[in-house]
Amino acid sequence: MKKQSISYRARFRQSIPESRRIVVKVGSKVLVDPKGRPDQEQIDCLAAQIAELRRREFEVVLVSSGAIAAGMETLGMKERPTGVPDLQMCAAVGQVRLMRLYHDAFQKQGLHIGQLLLTHNDFARKISLANMRRMIDDLLRHGVIPIINENDVVADEEVKAYMTLGDNDRLAAMIALQTRSDLLVMLSMVDGLRRPKEDGTGTERIPFVDKIDRSIQSLVKPPEAGALSKGGMDSKLKCTKTCVQAGCHVVIADGKRKDVLLRVMRGEDEGTLFPGVPF
Repeated sequence: MKKQSISYRARFRQSIPESRRIVVKVGSKVLVDPKGRPDQEQIDCLAAQIAELRRREFEVVLVSSGAIAAGMETLGMKERPTGVPDLQMCAAVGQVRLMRLYHDAFQKQGLHIGQLLLTHNDFARKISLANMRRMIDDLLRHGVIPIINENDVVADEEVKAYMTLGDNDRLAAMIALQTRSDLLVMLSMVDGLRRPKEDGTGTERIPFVDKIDRSIQSLVKPPEAGALSKGGMDSKLKCTKTCVQAGCHVVIADGKRKDVLLRVMRGEDEGTLFPGVPF
């Protein structure tokens, strides 16, 4: 039984390199240094990995957090503001800087980027949704890397953190579904979903989850208010469940780990894999 289970899991890992279109979601904390400042080296590493995937003819859509964090650093703020106007100010200032960092990183790889700032209304209106899909398809067809974020400057859904889109985990899941992507990779500060060890000495990574049931959901807690990010594993599991039910594989992995994206795309045992099959 154990050997059969390993074979079953390996089959899904081995299918990942066969993906054609992937969505990569990167969280704010992955993109900053220990002091909360945008980390150009980390962004360069991410761009280099995506460029390598493009050379292998994968289509890559990047959903990136980090605008508010970049704005906070530019404006000299030590703590995340609580008021929506201040958060939107940080987003307005930070989005410019974040895209400049991405522009410089991808330019080193000989790639162009295209920015899409979306709100909940873009998904609610059929015309806007069709335009968004067509734009992403066109960017990918011309070898441009689409970089997507929620438009925090005019939409308060994400900055309030309790309405509609709520965070970029959900935005990434919606993009993956609307673009008919084969795989969603969520790069976070943890190496996947974790569970307590049987001997009680800590936690261990769960390499493979074929069903998100109550036992899996009980491993995480709802997100607490934080300085930079809001999603947490609870948000990721909810979004993952939506994706896998639609047939899209999901991998949650450590975005700080060297070449983690390339490891995932080679089918290596990296992060936690949720196979895209109906429950």
